[in-house]
Amino acid sequence: MRDIRFLGIPVCRFIVIPALLVCMLTFAQSAFDEANAAYAEGKYEEAAAGYEALLAEQPDATLYYNLGNARFKQGELGLAILNYERALRLKPNYKDAQYNLAFAQSKITDNIPEQEFFLLEWTRAVRNQLRESTWLICSIVLFIIALTGLLLFLLGRELWLRKTAFHAAWIALLFSLVTGLNAFSLHQRDTLRNEAVIMQGIVNAKSSPDRSGTDLFSLHEGTKVTIKETLGEWCNIRIGNNEGWIRLQSLERI
Repeated sequence: MRDIRFLGIPVCRFIVIPALLVCMLTFAQSAFDEANAAYAEGKYEEAAAGYEALLAEQPDATLYYNLGNARFKQGELGLAILNYERALRLKPNYKDAQYNLAFAQSKITDNIPEQEFFLLEWTRAVRNQLRESTWLICSIVLFIIALTGLLLFLLGRELWLRKTAFHAAWIALLFSLVTGLNAFSLHQRDTLRNEAVIMQGIVNAKSSPDRSGTDLFSLHEGTKVTIKETLGEWCNIRIGNNEGWIRLQSLERI
């Protein structure tokens, strides 16, 4: 398992505002250094509290990653996985977070009889490689290329140019649509926050949103699920091709 990482108008306003920013940055860096020092000394609860205080001010991938490490050292698998996932939401290609997330997930021992269709898993993995804003920019650029190709096709005089422009236009338009859908999918994911992590040791998913429902399957701490709907204190979750009802207090949204 990989370890923690380190962070690197009136005239009076031009003096006061930068001074305040410097003070705030200095304080944040000092608090971050203190949390890292506590972690290095094995004071994981103190380190976690420090990272959480900083995250309350500003979400940051490195802070989520370090908090995940502190929680893992405390044996809190669910919180560790939750924070690694949150780090990757902000920084999809965060290699250390990807490594530690995979390591933490290897400690889960759920007995799920049927997994999600591999093509859906592959599509989601590709989508998660970039942030929403990056996919959106790619979609816009490709759309502009498609429009340019269309104009060349309509206005070009040379046959080879018109053929090349035509093929470039429909290919760019196709990829513009794909990247746009990826951006929309990530926007929906982050807006709805329908992905969550099981926080309790063992949770039995039931056939109905009440205690008398039949137990369908069991989930262990750290398992990632998708929330389909909520009803009072219950939520209907999906994992692979399995669905069931569990209490909202059993999980934490990513």
